[in-house]
Parts: sequence; C-alpha cells; structure tokens
Amino acid sequence: MTTTETKYIFVTGGVTSSLGKGIIAASLAKLLQAQGYRTTIQKLDPYINVDPGTLNPYEHGECYVTDDGAETDLDLGHYERFLNVPTSQSNNVTTGRIYQSVIEKERRGEFLGKTVQVIPHITDEIKHRVQILGKSGDYDIVITEIGGTVGDIESLPYVEAVRQLKWELGENNAIVVHLTLVPYLSAAGELKTKPTQHSVKTLMESGVMADVLVCRTEHQLPSDVRNKLAKFCNVRPEAVIQSIDASTIYDVPNLMLEEGLDKVVLSKLSLESSQPDLSQWNQFLNRHKNPKGEVTIGLIGKYVELQDSYKSILEAFIHAGAENEVKVKVESIHSEHLTNENASSKLKHLHGVLVAPGFGERGIEGKIDAVRYVRENNIPFLGICLGMQMAVIEFSRNILGLTGANSTEMDENTPHPVIDLMESQKTITHKGGTMRLGSWDCKLVSDSIVKQVYDSELIEERHRHRYEFNNEYLKQIEEAGLKATGLNPDTGLVEIVEIPSHNWFVGVQYHPEYKSTVANPHPLFVSFVKAALNFKTNSNSVSMAQN
Repeated sequence: MTTTETKYIFVTGGVTSSLGKGIIAASLAKLLQAQGYRTTIQKLDPYINVDPGTLNPYEHGECYVTDDGAETDLDLGHYERFLNVPTSQSNNVTTGRIYQSVIEKERRGEFLGKTVQVIPHITDEIKHRVQILGKSGDYDIVITEIGGTVGDIESLPYVEAVRQLKWELGENNAIVVHLTLVPYLSAAGELKTKPTQHSVKTLMESGVMADVLVCRTEHQLPSDVRNKLAKFCNVRPEAVIQSIDASTIYDVPNLMLEEGLDKVVLSKLSLESSQPDLSQWNQFLNRHKNPKGEVTIGLIGKYVELQDSYKSILEAFIHAGAENEVKVKVESIHSEHLTNENASSKLKHLHGVLVAPGFGERGIEGKIDAVRYVRENNIPFLGICLGMQMAVIEFSRNILGLTGANSTEMDENTPHPVIDLMESQKTITHKGGTMRLGSWDCKLVSDSIVKQVYDSELIEERHRHRYEFNNEYLKQIEEAGLKATGLNPDTGLVEIVEIPSHNWFVGVQYHPEYKSTVANPHPLFVSFVKAALNFKTNSNSVSMAQN
C-alpha cells in the first residue's frame, strides 16, 4: 500500500522526556508497516554533541551503530527491533550536527554574506534533514521523534521547524502526536489532567497544535477524563489515546491497536486503514510470555548500574529466549567487583556468561578473571568486542604463559600487545567517529561453531572499536587451542575466536546485538542461549546422578 507523496508524523513529548516516545513511535510505525505502508522513524536529538559516540553510557545509555557506520541514539535500536528495517545516518540528527553543517556552509560562503541565524538557517537545515528520508522515494510515511521536552530552550528550533513544515506540507500531509503524562495522585485518588493541559498549551505557544494526544498513565483513563482532555486540548475524543504501563515494551503495539492510534493517525493523513497483520509479532509475544524453562546468564560489564547501557544486548536475549522458548534471566555483575578469589562464588550458579563491550581500563582485570573461570569450568561464554579481547588476553596469560599480556589500550608498555591499534588508527587524535564503524565482511572457517550458527560462509556484522587482535601472535595462540574462526577477507583482521574443545566458547570483535530483531533473532544469541540451556540440563543430570 503506497502513497503518492510521503506523509510525516512528528512525535513530541511534554512534562518529562522519559515517557517512552521511542517506544510509542516504534509501535505506531509497526502498526502502519503491518498495514502495508513503507514506514521509517528518525530521531532528532537536541544535545550539542555531534553524535552520542563520545558520550559516557551513564549519560545517554548505549550508543547504537547502523550499517553505514553512524553512531546514534539507542532509540534507533528500538526502531530496528520493531520494524526489522535497517536505519542509517539519516535516521538520527543532533543539534551538534545541524550547527556543524550550517557553520561549514557559512565558511564556504554559501549564504552569500547573509547574517546566519536560528531562523531561517538552523530551521531550514532541520527541515532539510527531516525530509531526506521522505524524498528518497523509499517510504510512504516518515515518523520523526523530537527528543527532549516541549518548552526546553534547546528544543525550540525543532518545534519551530515542525510548525513551518506543517504549514508548508499542507493539511493531511503532516501531523503532530504529543505524548504527555496523566499522573495519578494516590492521596486524592484521582488522575490529574493539568500536566497535559500545560504541555499542550506550551506547544501551542510555539504555534504548533497537537493532532493526537498519547497519555502515559498507570490507571485506565475514564471517558470523562478523555472528554475533558479533548475539550481543553483541542483534539477529538477519539484522538485521546491511553498508553498504560505494560509488562513489556513488546505489548505496546497491541495496546496502541486496541486504542485505535493507527486509525486516528491514518484518518488525519487521509490514508486508508486496514487490520494490521501482527501474526508473527504475536507468535513471538506468546513464546516470550509463556516460556517452558529458564536460564541464568551473567552479564559482566562496568556500566551495569544503568540498564540502558546494554540495551541491545538485553533485548537480544529476549529475542533469543523466545526463540528457545525459555526465559533468560540476566544477572548483571560489575567487573570492578570481580576477582580471581570471588569468581567462583559469583559465577558458579550461572548457565552462561557474556562479557560485555566497553572502553578504558576500569574493570578490565575482573573481566579477565571471569573469562578464566568460565573457560576452566566449561561454562558457555560469549565475548563481545572488548569481551572478545579479554578472552584473548586471558588465554595469552594463562595458557601461553605470556606474563603481562594486555591491550595497548590498557597498557602502552605491555611486553605482549596481543591486542593493539591498527596502523591507520595510530595517528588519530580526535575521538569522535574515528573507530572501525559500521558493517564489515567476515569469512567463517569451516568446522567451527560460528559456521554452524550462521549456516553461511560470509557474513556482515556491525563494528565499533579501535583496537584489534594482533596477528603477530595469531600462530602461537592458535597452536595452543584458541582458534580464529572468522577473518575479514580484505584486511585479514581476526573477527571471531573460539575454543573447539570447550562446551561453547565464542568471542566476536563485532556487535551482534545490534542486528537482533523480533522478526530475526540474532543466530549467535540464539545458539548461546541454547548452549546455556543444554549446560543447565546436563548440570542438573550430573547433580541428580551424584545424589
């Protein structure tokens, strides 16, 4: 079902930015996609960083990476997981990128001596970025999520750009969905509409009228509250949509379907509405909510206090768990608190261990101790990026006897730099956007775990790192039993290592979690969870036999 011209939906938020605009945008997109509309979502972030690549995960959650190497907001991960459609650089725009582009144009003299101002130059750049995807011819509907909160100083240029676009694109071609909070005051025993009223009023002060209200709430919105919101906020009663707290984000598309969000939106865009085909989605939900077993997997990282730091990994476990019909209980373990002495007490009950990606030397020794314990005790292991590098360091130290083996990221003077900078990286001084980023080829070795997992000889996976396996040590490491089973065909760089004699031991230089979606759970995570389940089953069998 295609349209003659691209339609635009803007999702804004009021009162607080932590309302789940990304999930609402992704859920709406899923409903539209399930009716045959080619749909994509983009995120406009109001911070001045050029991209989130240099942000500490505690600041903004994980940095999500696209096939074309863009370091983006974690909401793009939600978009891909829901829609099963890859995003790109065009799907995430920051204030930093907007200003950088405008300033570069000014330096080149493109403004012909004009005074460069927020209006029209910044707003024109925002409008241009918003419409790049729409003008590509690939999409019928573009949903644009405006980050931050309406009323924030930093969000004003975006809201102004939305106002101009609504006017320029004309009626029925662009609408605004405004997400607000309807809090419940337990002392008064009632839902309060004032925050929503003030949020909509703030939006109107910027010249933008909300077409649809999506109200986050802990309690059902009765008809009198909906009618009150409709009357005070200038929307139709059917355009007041309840978004009640859900047990999982994957429930939200069905909740929005029940509320008729897709029908209201399509009606306002003068597009036909039909019953969305969510059969595959609901099959996944059914398996996710009705597991036949449970496995416990340890996530060893140094940002574990904030769950969003490893968002894609946690979601990939949900997808893989549903595929294996088990619940994956993820136990977060801070690597700084792990030592060789306490590794057994912290890890012995686990059915699998994932050592997470990261940067810098903090918590490194704990990760190495974790790898040693799972290697020696045959516990299924998956190392991602830095986690793979820690596996190489641990093996070099404890099997090869290379005392002091390390990565030059952690120790520039290590006598055995088994992990080192690529030559092309050694002259780089800027941090942002200078790593090996995006999708790279990897050729798999036959008779390996990964060849069986992927059932393919050549794969493409997304990267985000600067340091690499040092091939000078490849021969002696392989002879000792840690095999390189995935190589980049162009550079010869090691992408995957595994121990064939181990239960299930795989380290990958790339980030498989970025490509896991509801429709296509990542095969590496599916296999890892299956290995954890087998380990649990076998451990229980041995325990019963001993008793």
